[in-house]
Amino acid sequence: MKHIHYLKIITVFFIIGIIFSCETKQTDVEQAILAIDTSDLTRIVKVLGSNEFQGRRPFTDGEEKTINYLKSEFVNLGLQAGNADSYFQDVPLVEINSSPLGKLQLASGKKTYEFSFPDEFVAGSWQIKDEIKLEDSELIFLGYGIVAPEYNWDDYKNVDVKGKTVVVLVNDPGFATEDSSFFKGRTMTYYGRWTYKYEEAARQGADGILIIHQTEPAGYPWNVIRNGALIPDLHLVADDNYSSKCKLEGWLTLDAAKTLFNNAGLDFSVTDKAAKKTFEPIPLNTSISLTIESKQQYKTTKNVMALLKGSKRPDEVIIYSAHWDHLGIGLKINGDSIYNGAVDNGTSLAWMLEIAEAFTKLETKPERSILFFAPSAEETGLLGSSFYAENPVFPLKKTVANINNDLMLPYGKMRDVMITGFGQSELEDYVVEAAKTQNRYIIPDPNPHTGMFFRSDHFSFVKKGVPSLFVRGNTDSWAHGKEWMAKKELDWLKNNYHKPADEYNKSWDLTGVADDAKLLFRVGYKLSNEKHFPKWKAGSEFKSIREK
Repeated sequence: MKHIHYLKIITVFFIIGIIFSCETKQTDVEQAILAIDTSDLTRIVKVLGSNEFQGRRPFTDGEEKTINYLKSEFVNLGLQAGNADSYFQDVPLVEINSSPLGKLQLASGKKTYEFSFPDEFVAGSWQIKDEIKLEDSELIFLGYGIVAPEYNWDDYKNVDVKGKTVVVLVNDPGFATEDSSFFKGRTMTYYGRWTYKYEEAARQGADGILIIHQTEPAGYPWNVIRNGALIPDLHLVADDNYSSKCKLEGWLTLDAAKTLFNNAGLDFSVTDKAAKKTFEPIPLNTSISLTIESKQQYKTTKNVMALLKGSKRPDEVIIYSAHWDHLGIGLKINGDSIYNGAVDNGTSLAWMLEIAEAFTKLETKPERSILFFAPSAEETGLLGSSFYAENPVFPLKKTVANINNDLMLPYGKMRDVMITGFGQSELEDYVVEAAKTQNRYIIPDPNPHTGMFFRSDHFSFVKKGVPSLFVRGNTDSWAHGKEWMAKKELDWLKNNYHKPADEYNKSWDLTGVADDAKLLFRVGYKLSNEKHFPKWKAGSEFKSIREK
């Protein structure tokens, strides 16, 4: 009997110990979260979005100021260098300034006409040559320019495009049909992304590719493409000097495309056939000629990274990321030429730094390591994160997850937690749990046709099979509701996105960004103390990569 009594006492103390441990851990988390506040967010955004940082373009004084500012913030937080003994990772790039010499010349039978750069077309080339000539290249309409075996789809079937220039639609057939069982309906697949279309045209041996711009399926207006074409491109260094790429990669405005089809004796409505499985390539009975002048410079930019080393499994890592770069100094708009990037991506850098501070406030350090990663050259093709994914500090098989953010709007608290790329991985279940602590609800990106899942740095990890999150409140303001927020977002995209007007405004309310930081701190904290790795969900096109 006495033995049983002692067992009862031990059991009681064991239960009390568990309860006390849980309460202590919860208190530790709540205390750490208090470090996340809007005053720090505002301070960071004002600095990084100031004219002093010159728009944070790689290879400029703005880069030096930016990377050293981020390093100093990490040092002040007590975080150690993330790349051995350095806070930096060198990223070798080639800057290519390619532009058309004159107008795009077109010939349909005996009729000749021209398109003007950059108002009717834009074009450039990755090839490392001083001059790239496209002469009398035959144009052919290739629908969406997609080869997707899993959907039994091949726009290049029964046609040889070598020496030709293909004309394709933006997005994928699912967008046109809105059939969720066909591709992914209005949710853009990677096949709908312009980068894929360029890649596939090159694989097929085409000399050139022109994508027809339409605002809704592209997800942005023509001026985004126009302005981007006036800035030199950055690319990772390639052994073959990109000789395998098309000679010409570019876009046509919708009006220019309609002119092209009409001069070829075709009504533009013929493009509607592209969303049908019976579609066959359509010769446009037109040839184009263009000379592209190109200048190259080889330079090195830097990713910035800092580490909180795990207490029990330091070789396993959760990566928080937000790109540091923007567009620098460019074309004047309303008298201003500095593309400050206060929202894109100053708010997200502040978000990441506040999460980093919260982790440093934990009394019990996370069991897995946490890497805070600010990649360079996101704006020119996710280059810094792509380089890291090819040259990781932590092996990708030991990388538990990437939690990334980009373009966090400064319009106050949100009821929603918007998941871009909804339905991809088990990480979403962690977000659902964390959202309950803020009485918020989950919503998939309401504009999945814009392909945002493929347009920020998490996608560099996704392509390597690492489950990743791109999550923020974005659609439902606590104070003003959904309609108000939709108008604010559209207004910001129209008037501020990739423009000098993206600069700090004292009317901004960063409480929503703070909420998102607290929420995603909870997600990363939970991941950092688990032993298993989150998985891709059934049906994800990236599941098989991780499983390998």
